[in-house]
Amino acid sequence: MSARMPALLAGSLVGRQAVREMVPADPHHSVRWHQHDYPSPLARWNYHPEYEIHLTRAGPGKFIVGDYVGTFEPGNVVLVGPGLPHDWVSDLEAGQVLVNRDAVIQFEGAWVAQASLVVPELAQIKPLLEESARGIEFLGAAAGDAARAIEAMGASTGLRRLQHLVDLFGILSAAPAGERRYLASEWFHPQLDGKAAAVVEIVLEYVFAHHAGPLSMGEAAALVGMGEPAFSKYFKRATGQNFSDLVRKLRLAHARRLLERTDKAVSDICYEVGFTNLSNFNRHFLRDTGQTPREFRRRLRA
Repeated sequence: MSARMPALLAGSLVGRQAVREMVPADPHHSVRWHQHDYPSPLARWNYHPEYEIHLTRAGPGKFIVGDYVGTFEPGNVVLVGPGLPHDWVSDLEAGQVLVNRDAVIQFEGAWVAQASLVVPELAQIKPLLEESARGIEFLGAAAGDAARAIEAMGASTGLRRLQHLVDLFGILSAAPAGERRYLASEWFHPQLDGKAAAVVEIVLEYVFAHHAGPLSMGEAAALVGMGEPAFSKYFKRATGQNFSDLVRKLRLAHARRLLERTDKAVSDICYEVGFTNLSNFNRHFLRDTGQTPREFRRRLRA
């Protein structure tokens, strides 16, 4: 069970605060830069009207942006558009805390639009912001350069901080196609409110903590006080995907990481990530990536 699970299960959903994150304004800076630990009240399934550039400094773990599920390592950089729900869940030992795991930049679209009127060069980031509606993960050199700019922002103030922000915008806007991964489906439109977000948060914790073993939709439904039929419909409306789809995506994301970073046999990986049948694992992996697990590994190491 994950480190956050006991707190989430304490009590019922009644009285839970909505997790539409309220981003406080920073009177001294054009955009907000902050860092926080994990676990933290700020590290949860949340959404907000601001754009967010998110750097994860420590890992590994799993993350979900819209209906996309993947794994992350230190140096993960993601741009999240307004209203797009997201969460990063680290793999922790009991009682473990990752100090300042996240560095986060948040800013309003209206600020960019107004600033572009007097600094027309800022209009260069408009296409990037439009594409962020799906969430964008940056890879390779772009991610490394962006991470350094984010850290430089946090270590500076005044005009120097603004300079690093402009540098960051330039890095992300210029990132080549091969260093961008678009995350959520184009059709993704969840129905989120306070209760829905709280339900999803609890279910994500359950799935992320137990995806390599037996998972039961009945048990997930019981955690949030619902029967299976009602839960199934509710979860689909709130996340844009079925409970079984979420489990499959998480298991395949874990499998990709093991194929990339270990020499374990494909058959061993199949059972380690929670599949009980090798042919079923191969079929889902092929459908998800367009390659078999062996082809995926061979291509990475070519």
